[in-house]
Amino acid sequence: MPAIPATEIRPNDNLIAEGIPPISASLAETVDRYTEFRAASLASWHPIEREMLISTRFGDTAQVHQVAFPLASRKQLTFFPERVSGASYQPIQADFFVFSKDIGGNEFSQNYRYDFATGTVTLLTDGTSKNSRGIWSHAGTQMVYTSTRRSGADSDFYLIDPSQPESDRLFAQVEGGGWFPLGWSPDDRQIIAMEYVSINETYLWLYDVATGDKTLLTPKQNSEIVSYQAAVFSKDGRGLYVVSDRDSEFLRLAYFDFETQHYTYLTNHIPWDIEDIELSDDGKLLAFTANEAGASVLHLLDTATGEERSLPPLPVGQVFGLNWHRNNQDLGFTLISARSTADVYSLDVTTGVVERWTESETGGLNTESFPEAELVRWQSFDDRTISGFLYRPPARFVGKRPVIINIHGGPEGQFRPTFLGRSNYYLNELGVALLYPNVRGSSGYGKTFLQLDNGYLREDSVKDIEALLDWIATQPDLDSDRILVTGGSYGGYMSLAVATHYGDRIRASIDIVGISNFVTFLEKTEGYRRDLRRVEYGDERDPEMRQFLLTISPINNAHRIQKPLFVIHGQNDPRVPLYEAEQIVSTVRQNGIPVWYLMAKDEGHGFSKKKNVDFQFYATIQFVQEHLLKT
Repeated sequence: MPAIPATEIRPNDNLIAEGIPPISASLAETVDRYTEFRAASLASWHPIEREMLISTRFGDTAQVHQVAFPLASRKQLTFFPERVSGASYQPIQADFFVFSKDIGGNEFSQNYRYDFATGTVTLLTDGTSKNSRGIWSHAGTQMVYTSTRRSGADSDFYLIDPSQPESDRLFAQVEGGGWFPLGWSPDDRQIIAMEYVSINETYLWLYDVATGDKTLLTPKQNSEIVSYQAAVFSKDGRGLYVVSDRDSEFLRLAYFDFETQHYTYLTNHIPWDIEDIELSDDGKLLAFTANEAGASVLHLLDTATGEERSLPPLPVGQVFGLNWHRNNQDLGFTLISARSTADVYSLDVTTGVVERWTESETGGLNTESFPEAELVRWQSFDDRTISGFLYRPPARFVGKRPVIINIHGGPEGQFRPTFLGRSNYYLNELGVALLYPNVRGSSGYGKTFLQLDNGYLREDSVKDIEALLDWIATQPDLDSDRILVTGGSYGGYMSLAVATHYGDRIRASIDIVGISNFVTFLEKTEGYRRDLRRVEYGDERDPEMRQFLLTISPINNAHRIQKPLFVIHGQNDPRVPLYEAEQIVSTVRQNGIPVWYLMAKDEGHGFSKKKNVDFQFYATIQFVQEHLLKT
């Protein structure tokens, strides 16, 4: 007898679903095409051949693949149940590559070596601590990386020759979890490193590889707090190209001369934040991107003349992962736009020819019909202008459209026009408008704006959403009576805060890996990031600040939540511990409000495995249909 088709989609064994009504198999069939988007990102150029390693997903998780030439078939090299994070060829012979992966999203990444000759995978780190993947020396004989193995909280520097795992050694001890190596000097005798205190305050240090001694390159200047976001040695080793907001509201590209201690600013003509920078192997060209009104614009600087070279136009979107081939001719990068999922490209800087290396699948959907983002602005309570990006559904949906407000995490993040992937279903099939605000505290708008929500100013960003609700009410095509608020991480806190303050103005809220109590969050987040978060939110050990944090925490205002709530979390989340979800679910349920709860035992700070992401998507659509769309 043939098997009877399942009528319901049930959560897999790693998912705990509570309060979620049965999900029909027909819903899954309806949305199936929107679950089949793939993406690809550049991991590493082969140092000799014109081929590369990329990251993409064919099964349940992203793995390392090899691509031999533009649009060649992707050859999968790693096969793990957990996603693999990046990869980098040994930079001389390329007989192996180094990659990272964690377990269940816990972010305690370990480094491994993959040997091409045998396919053997060798563990390079201790197996338990949190490790960065590291940066290769120019000679290809060492990598410098950070690890918390000594104390669990401090990101010390280690050196290793990956071909000889026994060479692994502690190079330099530090205090705090905000330390990162940025690069090696051309002679491999020095390492430039960043000490990250907050997004507004960082320092650059120079380490002597032979002794481990360090020198502070960027001491405080008077009362100015400065952020350095990137640094790379010049080819002659006499200075650094840095990205900094020194004496500026925005991040600028500058050359810092070691001997004179003088900064020469190279991008005064660009009134936006400079982001990624990458110097060619011969030191003659510096590629960099600027965040211009939310879009990434690629630039190419001739280091000898200080002049920019003209480049062919790229689609409006995000450009990241700049990576030079050692031929000094091919610049690789990943590009994503509203109508194109992330894919890998290269630019021949001698001819201006752009080549596409991957063409990721889009579930058979014609993405050319997907809506583009529209920049919108509104005035907040203090007359400050706040902005965001609005995606309107197709014109065939008539009448006032319901709205999903989706608030980014960080809080120092920024929503930028991008490929919405699965979220296009809400636009194209349900006729829901999607609005992504960049409230105060978001990056990309200058360092003053970035600090407007710090400490005791925390709820001013929540008031920006109140002003957005007012703005929506003035729009003839948006329905202010049908609004749902959602967000992930800090955005999860924001969705809970909006539900407590303006519960009578929304239909429902969705909290994804969000903070419900700032005090318990700060006490329970992993030690390597605790002090970094105290700079942003406030120090819960101070009695006055502790009381303030408790006063504004959604858990202590949960009695005001009037509308249905959906809480989604990963059991292994090291950033926002699961307890933040458990306590808000329990408290709101005690108040008699419907709460849907989805927890993944094999995920961390957000879902990454396709089977889990799919079920989250099905459940979220059902929640939207039930609580936003019904009249």
